[in-house]
Parts: sequence; C-alpha cells; structure tokens
Amino acid sequence: MRISTARLGAALGGSFLVLLLSLTGAQAQKAAARYEEKRRESNDIAVSIVVSGLTCTCARFAEDIRNVVNDLRPDGLRVLPVLGVGGLQNLSDVLFLKGIDMGVVDEDNLVLLKKRDPALYANIEQRVQYITKLYNSELHVLARNDIKSYDDLRGKKVSFNQKDSQTDVSAQIIFDMLKIDVQRVNYDNDEAFNRLKSGDISAMIVLSGAPQALMVKAQREDNVHFLPLDERSLPNHDVRSILARYLPSELTHEEYPALIPEGTSVSTVGNRSLLVTYAWPEGSVRYNKIGKFVREFFGKIDLFHDGARHPKWKEINLAAEMPGWTRFKPAADWLAEHRNSNPPTVALRPAFDQFVQNYSRSAGLKAIPHRDRDALFIKFQQFLQTQLPAQPAR
Repeated sequence: MRISTARLGAALGGSFLVLLLSLTGAQAQKAAARYEEKRRESNDIAVSIVVSGLTCTCARFAEDIRNVVNDLRPDGLRVLPVLGVGGLQNLSDVLFLKGIDMGVVDEDNLVLLKKRDPALYANIEQRVQYITKLYNSELHVLARNDIKSYDDLRGKKVSFNQKDSQTDVSAQIIFDMLKIDVQRVNYDNDEAFNRLKSGDISAMIVLSGAPQALMVKAQREDNVHFLPLDERSLPNHDVRSILARYLPSELTHEEYPALIPEGTSVSTVGNRSLLVTYAWPEGSVRYNKIGKFVREFFGKIDLFHDGARHPKWKEINLAAEMPGWTRFKPAADWLAEHRNSNPPTVALRPAFDQFVQNYSRSAGLKAIPHRDRDALFIKFQQFLQTQLPAQPAR
C-alpha cells in the first residue's frame, strides 16, 4: 500500500504539532508552579512597617531594622518600610489596611483616636498592641528670628505638618493648653521649611526624634531658631500641666550645632514612639509571622548600638511598660524568657529611669537630658558589676 509523500508529511506534521503543544503545555505548567511557589515564599517572609515619612526618625529606624533583620532565604524574614502620613494615621492604617503589619505610632494615640470617635475606636486597645517602645520624639518649633516665644505666634501662620500626623495632633493639644490661637496650616516638612525661610509662615512644627533630618540642614543664615517650651520662656502660662502630660525634653548643640550654641540647650517636650501591630488571633499565619519578627528583632538588639545606626537607638527600652496599652504576646513571652539573661537592659533600666524621673521632680530639678541619663545608667551598670560576687570557676 503506497502512501503519498504529502499525506505522510501531513501525518507526521500533525503528530509533531501535538508533541510540541504537549511539551509547551508542560513547560507552562512548570513555570506557573514555580511562579506560585516564588510568590508564596515572598509573601511568607515579608512584614511591613508603616512610618511617617523620609525625614522622620521612624523611617531611619525602620531602615535600620530592615538592614539588621533582613534574611532573604525562603525561610527567612524581609522587612518592608512603608511611607505613611504620621502617628495617628499610622495607627489607623495598622487597624484597617490589609497590607500593613506594624507601624510606628506615639504613646497617646489610643486615647486620641477614642476621643475622635468613641464608637468606632471603643475597643482599639484590644485590636492594636505594642511590641516595644522605640525612642522619644521631641517637639521642634522652628521659628523666624523675629518670633521670640510661643506668645509671638498669636495670629501668625504656623505649619502643623500634614493633617492627622502626630505633629498635627500633639501640637494642637499643646497650643490649646497654652491658649494660643494661630493660623494653622498643614505643609509637609520640605514645603514648610521653604515657606519659613521665605517669610510666608512664621514657624513650623515637627514632632520627631532629634536630630530631625531636615532641621539638621538649617543654618543661622536662614534666620531661624528653636522656640523653648518652659516656665521661664512662658511665665504667664501653666506649663506644668504640659510637662505632666508630655516628657520634659531638650534639644542640644550636639544635635543641632548650627542652631544651638555650644554648652546650651532648648527646653521642649516629647512623646514616646512605639512599634505596634494588629492583635492577630494566636496561632494564625500573621500572628506567627509577626512573632518570628519579634524574636529576630529582639534577639539582635545589641546590633543596633554601633555607630552605623541612628543615635536614638540608645533610648530603646524593650521592657518599658506603656500604660493603657497591651503588649503583643510574643514580645511579652520573649522578655519573660530573657529577663535573667540580660538584667541591666531588660529589668533594671525601667526602674532606673523611673527613679531618676521621681528624684528630679521631688528635688525640683530640671529634667535630666536623655544623653546624661544614659551615661548615668552606664556608670550604674558598672557599679553593679563591682558589687556582684565572683562566680566560681567551672
């Protein structure tokens, strides 16, 4: 039986096409499987931290955490900093946004959101929990040289940073307590600084850890200076109520050498900045992933104290308790497990800070700057080491 060349070619061609399509389909399925596996691995190790902005201390902290904690292996951990708006909005983002795992917020945010909408945020302290206190945020009020005190700002244009940022909220509280009415405007830091130098506004406010990146760039030639917040500069105001609500703080020459003369400082107030997370159900995927982050972060805390990291890392206190807040359980568990392994940092520091604060108030002394307090604590640790009995050789 003879088969024509054309018919044979057609038959073979059809078989080849079927084979080719089969192979192509198998390769496509394999590629799709690899894609899904890679996507799963990428999501399994990723955690996000929402921060206020590039010039905020919290952004540098998130970057430092990323650089120290990141491990891009399939079973590792990847930290993704996310630019937000500010403390109050960051807390809302942790509460409502699907892709946000953690955020840097200020200590009083729970109370502030509850006051804003008591029904919506009625049980917020059960839904958002803190991992640790990170650092102290100082109130910076940078004004033109013709403005000598807060009182001189009456009726003047003042930038309160972006709306619903921590600066916006806290600055409004402080100005209300001082009963000083200003023309409140909301500009980001860069725009506010340009408008301040041009004379369009009289002052700009930033609540952030010192040294704050943009204000470090300010020079005397810009004709600006920091306004102090203390009883001496505001004799006709009840500053004590503000000092009772916020942390007495100082801006120093070391932080802003171009604006603050050597050997002097500018009194101000501050807030504690916290790392918080959503209260995921225990044992859930997100709960376990944030728990893994906590163990990696806390376990490497000593690596944040070298010169390559932000100087504010010296203020971190893993064991500090935040009244009104609930500690995320994996963080509380880690502290309980390591309380005896590093007592000076985990157990003694909170008591030492409280002692210094109470002593200063009872003695009527000016608040001790955090830099001096840290130096005292180091000496305190050294003293304790000299008092400990020698351990027998094993």
